[in-house]
Amino acid sequence: MGVSFFSPAKINLYLAVTGRRADGFHDLVSVVAPLDFGDGLEAESRERKTGAQFTLECGMPGVPVDDTNLVLRAARAFGTATGWKGGVHFKLTKRIPVGAGLGGGSSNAVAALRALNKLAGGLLAEDELAGIAATLGSDCALFLNPTPAVMRGRGERIEPLTAAGAQRLRGRRVLLFKPGFAISTAWAYGRLAARGTDYLPAAGAEARLAAWQQGAAPAEEILFNNLEGVAFEKYIALPVLLGKLRGEFGVAPRLSGSGSACFALLGDDFVTAPLVARIRREWGPAALVQEARLL
Repeated sequence: MGVSFFSPAKINLYLAVTGRRADGFHDLVSVVAPLDFGDGLEAESRERKTGAQFTLECGMPGVPVDDTNLVLRAARAFGTATGWKGGVHFKLTKRIPVGAGLGGGSSNAVAALRALNKLAGGLLAEDELAGIAATLGSDCALFLNPTPAVMRGRGERIEPLTAAGAQRLRGRRVLLFKPGFAISTAWAYGRLAARGTDYLPAAGAEARLAAWQQGAAPAEEILFNNLEGVAFEKYIALPVLLGKLRGEFGVAPRLSGSGSACFALLGDDFVTAPLVARIRREWGPAALVQEARLL
């Protein structure tokens, strides 16, 4: 018996990191939207005689298939929580790049939880799945119900956008583009704490979000990310290209999460070929360039 699940990427349209917590994590206020671009995860039940209960294969070079992968960490957490003893082999078709700020690992973890729960006959309710997901990653909660949402706390508190706000996001065209290098999330937040100058006070972050949700401004008006200062300080290729794209094409490109992936919202009649060509000229063949739509 086998099941398969789509594992979407996400972008942070609005990311206001408001301060560091006593537990070492950071508090944030973020508008996050999943994409129709992502990975695929297949899970096949296998008779378990000896060896590991859960195994993983992935064809993308550099993606670990050992216990450091969130798919297997999620599977072990599911087995511990339920006592289920079935064997499962996972096949991960990876399209979301690693170290991109697109939530690929967290999305994969949630897909693994859903696959296992289906194979096991629905042992866990939604709130129980959410409890496991929260132990695996700060933004896993988003992928349990992949719709435009507001994330708070360290990312585990999810609230739907207002209907009007979500309507301004759903279906929007977006161009993702990532250079050949990755950015460590841990490094980015550590550097943010060391600088200590880039935080946006929580009251200001909430006020800006509330004004956008209550108004009628397009998605472009909420774009913000105060991790850009950290990333741009070290990785100069990012602000150089984003500045050129603003000047030449009139788009408003931003960094997603801690990067290194960037994105630009596009109008339905926008012709992407010149923009794509410019990105590839600047960042070379190693760059990922992918068009998608917000879910």
